[in-house]
Amino acid sequence: MPKRLIAVLLLLLLPLISSCGLIDYYFLPPPEDTAQELFESGMDYMKDKRYSRAAENFLKLKDRYPFSPLTPKAEVGLGDAYFLDAKFPEALEAYREFETLHPSSPLIPYVLFQMGQSNLNQFRTIDLRQDNVKEALELFYRLEENYPKSEFSKVTKENIYKCRKILAEHEIFIADFFWRTSQFGAAWHRYLFILENYADVVEFKDYVRKQAEYSYFEYQKVLSEEERERVQWTWKRLLKWL
Repeated sequence: MPKRLIAVLLLLLLPLISSCGLIDYYFLPPPEDTAQELFESGMDYMKDKRYSRAAENFLKLKDRYPFSPLTPKAEVGLGDAYFLDAKFPEALEAYREFETLHPSSPLIPYVLFQMGQSNLNQFRTIDLRQDNVKEALELFYRLEENYPKSEFSKVTKENIYKCRKILAEHEIFIADFFWRTSQFGAAWHRYLFILENYADVVEFKDYVRKQAEYSYFEYQKVLSEEERERVQWTWKRLLKWL
């Protein structure tokens, strides 16, 4: 091919070659954000209180860069984003996953505390099942036992008492129901359980002891002599201990 013809062809193709960048810009997918960019963007959203957007970024980082050094921080950040957005079940699950994947992380005390808080914040009313409060109490006990010098120590003790108070109130609600419906044996046993297991919750101690006495005397009216003696022994033992 003559050199002159080659030169003409090159001149004709030059605009097409130079426009490839423009074609790529419009038709090729944009490059993915790096782990650093996703993390920083997520933290910026957290500062702006745009927690849903922050959670999206942290999830992307987890999915795209599972082995990045920033991934553990993103996993905790995800839990925090849910927690601050009052999505406590989702926060609990995110923190729980972090604990499973990183059991020796220095962030574990914080994660345990947040798991406890996520459970406790799901408390609604005394008359419902208190599974979340029970789990919160177990988590706060773990935190107190395993990390007694953590920065969360004081608040953990306060939360332990708060959980125990809620659980005691729940038991009183049940015992009072038995009392109101003249189920005096069930009421007495329930009040007895409260006195034995929630003696530290001083707000209710006098009331529960009084109700236990009333229930005890009513309960005795329907017992046989043998049963009455057994119940009297149990009650005397408890009164001596109290």
